[in-house]
Amino acid sequence: MTSLIAGPAGREGRPFGTVLAAMVTPFTSAGELDLEATAALAEKLVGEGHDGLVVNGTTGESPTTTDAEKSAIVRAVVEAVGDRITVVAGVGTYDTAHSVRLAREAEKAGAHGMLVVTPFYSRPQQDGLLAHFAAVADATDLPVMLYDIPARSVVAIAPDTLLRLSEHPRITAVKDAKGDLHAGSQVMADSDLAFYSGDDPLTLPWMSVGAVGVVSIISHVVGPHVRALVDAAAAGDYARARTLHEALLPAHLAMSRTGGGAGLVFAKAALRLAGFEVGDPRLPQIPATHDQTAQIARDLEEIGNLI
Repeated sequence: MTSLIAGPAGREGRPFGTVLAAMVTPFTSAGELDLEATAALAEKLVGEGHDGLVVNGTTGESPTTTDAEKSAIVRAVVEAVGDRITVVAGVGTYDTAHSVRLAREAEKAGAHGMLVVTPFYSRPQQDGLLAHFAAVADATDLPVMLYDIPARSVVAIAPDTLLRLSEHPRITAVKDAKGDLHAGSQVMADSDLAFYSGDDPLTLPWMSVGAVGVVSIISHVVGPHVRALVDAAAAGDYARARTLHEALLPAHLAMSRTGGGAGLVFAKAALRLAGFEVGDPRLPQIPATHDQTAQIARDLEEIGNLI
């Protein structure tokens, strides 16, 4: 069990805050890292209700940014908004030694916490997951949010493994993109791990069984709606939360327009539609097509004003 909290937004039971954006990484028209736009985007998101930002995750194009770029992104976001919100750095890879190095660099750059994804592609056994996550958690003094996403990593973190990991003093939370509410409920009942929805359409279902918030993609463009939904659910006002959940259904449809797993493509297209330029994704991801962008625009127009 841990009493650690991360950054300005952390508090007991909600160690990383409640509404975090899985922030995209802005690039210039030439494909270079745009730190000025990175800082401006962080300011925008904080102004729209976020109390945490996750940088250098998959939505931040971590597979195609260099280690030096990752550190620069953390520094830029911490300098811009780190006195007001919690900055979480994605540091997980399929290489434990590399993940440890990224964790230490993130700590030096000023991150308040770490997001550590299940090692992908190599498909380790559960004891391998235990050893991997423990090694990364041991590398710094930062609180850790585990990221369970078997659609990308193939291997899920088993409930028993999560319970064993919950005994580590710095492992405090789980970003769940597995969607198994029964398994998550078991872990929440038997540990102090804080659960965050890692799948926007499931934020309300997750909160109904005890999750504390969301790491969101759609909140790049509907942040106030997501904030209102999370606050209503946290207050036990499930009638209002359901109304807000239903209001956001077009946003979930919009995100599906660019294919499975391409949330960053949606987010960059949606931000461009909103007048905030963050550049195109780096290959192998490609920008939303003209038709996809038009569909996204129509979907988002259906959401309307905050209820």
